[in-house]
Amino acid sequence: MLRQGMFRQAIIKQAMSTQRILKQAMSWLVLPLILAMTSSSHAAEVLVAVANNFNRPLHAMVDSFNQATGHQLVVSTGSSGQIFSQVQNGAPYDVFLSADQKRPTALVENELATEQMTYAEGRVVLWSPIHDLYIDPISYLQQGKFLHIALANPKVAPYGVAATQVLEKLDLSDKLKPKVVMGKGLNPTYQYVVTGNAELGFLAMSQVIEDGELLPGTIWQIPDSLYEPIKQDAVLLNHGRDNPAAQAFMTYLRSPQAKAIIQDFGYR
Repeated sequence: MLRQGMFRQAIIKQAMSTQRILKQAMSWLVLPLILAMTSSSHAAEVLVAVANNFNRPLHAMVDSFNQATGHQLVVSTGSSGQIFSQVQNGAPYDVFLSADQKRPTALVENELATEQMTYAEGRVVLWSPIHDLYIDPISYLQQGKFLHIALANPKVAPYGVAATQVLEKLDLSDKLKPKVVMGKGLNPTYQYVVTGNAELGFLAMSQVIEDGELLPGTIWQIPDSLYEPIKQDAVLLNHGRDNPAAQAFMTYLRSPQAKAIIQDFGYR
């Protein structure tokens, strides 16, 4: 009986030892997989819908945001009005950077978004790629010695609203109406001008700045007194509420790094 008991204990001890070895071996095999899964679970993707005027500044933030947070920033652009309509129809954006305050406010009031914040104040310019097109911009507009002038559709683009305000203040709306070509947003408006389909156009300052320098051509930095301030708001959309990358982006947008990029593109 004693021998049987000792034999039993030896068998149990051997089994336990084998179990420990197997468990340790499995841990070495599984550990890399667990680490990979943990790492990927911490990294997430945020889809940001941005108004045309802020498309280039946002792209300039991609590397900075990705490196700072470990998340991935994905950008989609359009006019503020287009994006607003898409969000209302269920588009899976996480964050919306509008060119106005009206649309983000409406989304918050309709419980489609939260965390509304002003991230920039935009500036309107009149730009042409043609050198020395004019010396006095107001006189040039009054004379109307050009075929076409481009501006963004004010129904969907806040910068288009600002452009119409400038023309109204200068009492030129009716006179220049036959010469106006409208883009669906600022990007198409820029294309009208850069391709020569319009000699000049009303754009965002950010569209005519590259590497901290103004693009070649003729530019009029329009006085603030000729249009209402362009306060631009961001909101966290419902789709991004539980997305850690979306939360991280809203925080990043307030950071010194983001603010420096915003100022580099001519925003206040």
